[in-house]
Amino acid sequence: MTTPADTLLITLTGKDRPGVTSAIFGALAGAGVNVIDLEQILLRRRLILGVLVTAPRDVKKLCKAVEKVAADLAMAVEIEQGTGDNRPRREGRSHVTVIGTPLKASAMGAIAGRIADLGGNIDRIERMARYPVTAIELDVSGADPMALRRLLARDARSLSVDVAVQPASLLRHAVRLIVMDVDSTLIQGEVIEMIAAHAGFEAEVATITEAAMRGEIDFEESLRARVKLLAGLDAEVLDQVYDSIVINPGARTLVRTLRRLGYRFAIVSGGFTHITDRLAAELGIHRARANTLEIVDGRLTGNVIGDVVDRAGKAKALREFAADLGVPVAATIAIGDGANDLDMLEAAGLGIAYNARPVVREVADTSLNIPYLDAIMYLLGISREEIEAADAAEGIVTPAPPV
Repeated sequence: MTTPADTLLITLTGKDRPGVTSAIFGALAGAGVNVIDLEQILLRRRLILGVLVTAPRDVKKLCKAVEKVAADLAMAVEIEQGTGDNRPRREGRSHVTVIGTPLKASAMGAIAGRIADLGGNIDRIERMARYPVTAIELDVSGADPMALRRLLARDARSLSVDVAVQPASLLRHAVRLIVMDVDSTLIQGEVIEMIAAHAGFEAEVATITEAAMRGEIDFEESLRARVKLLAGLDAEVLDQVYDSIVINPGARTLVRTLRRLGYRFAIVSGGFTHITDRLAAELGIHRARANTLEIVDGRLTGNVIGDVVDRAGKAKALREFAADLGVPVAATIAIGDGANDLDMLEAAGLGIAYNARPVVREVADTSLNIPYLDAIMYLLGISREEIEAADAAEGIVTPAPPV
C-alpha cells in the first residue's frame, strides 16, 4: 500500500489551453510513476489540475521536468511530497444542491459553514447551471445526510436559496419514476377554478380550493362542494379550459430529457380526467389518474363518478404506478404543492415541494421555490449543458443565455 511519504501531489494552475493535461503526463511518464488520484477543474477558462502520483527515485529530476512544463505553458505549479493520500472518503456521503436566483456568496458561505458544523467535508464542487438560475452541487462526506438535510432546510429560506440534500447511493443512477401533481405544479393555476369561471362561481371555488390546499378542510368534502357548483355547465367548456391551460416553464424539457434516460412519468391529480388524460398524451407521460366528472346529455351534473383521488389516493396511485412500471418505491420522486400531496411526498423516495404552501415545505424532503420545473434535473446530477447538448442533437434550439 502506498503511504503519504511515497507520494507527490502536483497542482497546476493557470489559463486553460489544449494540451495541458497531455504535457504534464508526458513529463510524469518519463519518470515511470503511477497515478494514484487525479482531479481537474475548469472555471471561466482557468484550470486547476491536481495529480497524486507515486514518488520516483529521483524526485528532484521529476520536479524539474514538471516545472519546465509549467513554465512552457505559462502556468503555476506546486509540488508537495508526502502530503497526499488515497484513503476512501468518509462515511455520511451526500449530494447537496444549492439553487439561487441569484446565488450570493454569503449564502454559499453560510451553507459551507453549516456543513463544517456537522463535521462534514466538501470533497467536490460542480456547477450544474448558470442560467436562468445558478445551481451548484457539493459532494459532502463525514456528515449524516438526514441531519444535514434538516439543518440546511431550516436555513434555506432565510438565505433566499433552495437546498436539496440527498444521500449518495446507486439510486441516483437508476431509472426512476417521477409522479407529479397537476394543478399549480405541472400547470399554472387550478383547473376547477377555470371551469368555475364559466359558471360564475370562480371566487367561491377559489376560496374552498385554497382552504383545502392549506389542509384546513377535508379534500373530498371540498371537491364535492366545488363540483356541485358546476352543475348544468355545458361539457364543451372542458375543452375550452384545456385550450387555455399554461404548462409551467421547464415541464416539457423535464419530461423530454428524462425520457431519453429511460425515466417514467405519471401525473396524479385531484382534478379531472378530461384534462389530465389529454395532458399525459400531449407531454408523453406514461400514467395518469384523476377524478371523473359525471356528464349527462352534454352537461355536468355536479357529481364525481367513482372514488375521489384525495390525499391517500395520491399515495396509493404512486405505489401502484411504481409496481406496474417495475420501479422500486425508493426510486420514485413525487412533486406537489398542496396538503393533498403530503402522503404522496412522504411515500416517495424523494419528495419535492414545488412552490408549495408552508405546510408542505415543512415536511417535504426538499423544496423548490423557483418557476422552472426542469430545475429538478439539477437535483439528479444533470447539468444545464448536458440538457442543451441533448436537445441540440435533436435539432431543438435553446435561446442563448445572457453573457
